[in-house]
Amino acid sequence: MPKQNLRIPGPTVVPDEILAEMARPMINHRGPEFAAILRRVTARLQYFFQTRSPVLTYPASGTGGQESAIVNLFSPGDHVVAITIGSFGNRFARIAETYGLQVSRIEFPWGEGADPDVVESRLKTLPPYRGVLVTHNETSTGVTNDIQTLASLIRRHNPDALIAVDAVSSLGCIPLEMDLWDLDVVFTGSQKGWMSPPGVMMIAASERAWQANKSAKLPRFYFDWASSRKKLEAGQHPTTPAVSVFYALDRALELMLEEGREAIFERHRHAGEYVRRRAREMGLELFANPRYASNTVTAVRLPEGFNTKAFMKALREQDGVVLGGGQEHLEGKIFRVGHLGYFREEDLAEAMDKVEQRLRSFGFTGR
Repeated sequence: MPKQNLRIPGPTVVPDEILAEMARPMINHRGPEFAAILRRVTARLQYFFQTRSPVLTYPASGTGGQESAIVNLFSPGDHVVAITIGSFGNRFARIAETYGLQVSRIEFPWGEGADPDVVESRLKTLPPYRGVLVTHNETSTGVTNDIQTLASLIRRHNPDALIAVDAVSSLGCIPLEMDLWDLDVVFTGSQKGWMSPPGVMMIAASERAWQANKSAKLPRFYFDWASSRKKLEAGQHPTTPAVSVFYALDRALELMLEEGREAIFERHRHAGEYVRRRAREMGLELFANPRYASNTVTAVRLPEGFNTKAFMKALREQDGVVLGGGQEHLEGKIFRVGHLGYFREEDLAEAMDKVEQRLRSFGFTGR
């Protein structure tokens, strides 16, 4: 594989020393060595989730977290509210519909965050609902929702609502306090902010969620929380875990602890500001409303009629810079720059320098 400056919002770059961990030999996933790794990883994840609840891990992607939340919390016919601001919020809602839930969507235009006033007014008009599904950071648009404010207003309206948060591309990078913000389910994936390869989904549930789990009637087997928690207490998984990814995640979390949670948040804040500033200086328009701009992924508009496909191909094949494209109706209209997990300032500077040079070669000179 050619060397690339991988600037997509996941999977993200994995440092060499973490990749090297994956070359270690296989061990018995029912033995004491893996149990020690699992317990260490679980405790460290609790620190980053900012929760006292156990963090369960599954061989899965972030979408597995969405499905896991649905099947462990609800019963057929339950009414839930989905606050959607993009592709992954819509996916969360579709999974709920697939399992026979009644879903009321509170939708916002792509590029906007969920306006708390609008959400609150809509909640007042809806029939009783069992839960709320919401995305913290919408990867498709480069938008971060104000989860703390949204959770607070949901609690005012419905104190017993089950609040399930997709934090796949936010957790470990930007502030999210599961217990303090009274969130019921939070999940993420190893391939995003955790400096690790794809393969492990991490999910935590509040006491309210665990009580709901006891009466939830949707079918589940692979993602059953009860069996996972029982096995976790023994230092195991119900099924075969992604052992090599656990080697990587164990080391990654050690490095993240050394850096410190607040320092990580500041690094991502600085990166987001840098990428947005560079894009504006090139004369490009940012896609996200600045009020909600993400510090893990930046979406940038391209001029109408611009040959986006050729532009991104040239960046990839000639400059070694790999960007994310637009999804669904945004295909060909935006590019996305990932700046989450492991990155260096020089990586971001090189990527944005190459973008600027390649834009000029395609005839774009700014406004």
